[in-house]
Order: sequence, then structure tokens, then C-alpha cells
Amino acid sequence: QVQLVESGGGLVQAGGSLRLSCAASGRTFSNYAMGWFRQAPGKERDFVAGINWSGSSTYYANSVKGRFTISRDNAKNTVYLQMNSLKPEDTAGYYCARSPTSWGGPRAVYDYWGQGTQVTVSS
Repeated sequence: QVQLVESGGGLVQAGGSLRLSCAASGRTFSNYAMGWFRQAPGKERDFVAGINWSGSSTYYANSVKGRFTISRDNAKNTVYLQMNSLKPEDTAGYYCARSPTSWGGPRAVYDYWGQGTQVTVSS
């Protein structure tokens, strides 16, 4: 069983930054791709960013490209999402997820999900 625990959300003004963390349990974290998703009230959950097993390949939604950076530390079983130049439209619950694949990306299957952390960006 894999457990994912997100942290780092909060309230920030537009233009500010936050770094989200997702700590994973299990010894095989480094074998799998990881992703970040977000869901605003009344909207579907959307892919935000993904990273392959080694961190050598990353994927981003067009809406966050150039502002968000996904990274991972396999020694710490943790994946990060650095969010800069935040906008009010980035307000959402942010969820990390594990893919059973090694490559990840927006079209990959994700089978384990965290409980989410709220990000609120004020204008």
C-alpha cells in the first residue's frame, strides 16, 4: 500500500510563491512516475505537472508552464511542486498522485492519490 501526504498549501497573494511537497511511503518510490493535479470547486480535476521515475522528464499543463516546476528527491521519497507567479485562477485543491508507469505524463494512469492541500491565491 502506498500513502501520499501533501503539505505546503496556504493563502498567498497574487504574484507570490508556494512550494508543495508530497511524501510517499513505500520502498519503490523511485520506480514510478509522479504527478500533481488540481481541482477547483465545481470543476474537474486537471493535470498540472508530471515527472518520470528519474526526474529526467517533466510535463506541464499549458496554464502553468514557465511558472511551476516539478521535481523529486528519490532519497527522500518526496516530490515537489514549486509554484511561482501565482494567479487567482491557480486557487484549487492540489493533489499528488503516483503512476504505475515509469514515464508518467498527462495521459498516464495514476493509481494512488493523496488527500490534497489547499492553495488560495488572493488578488
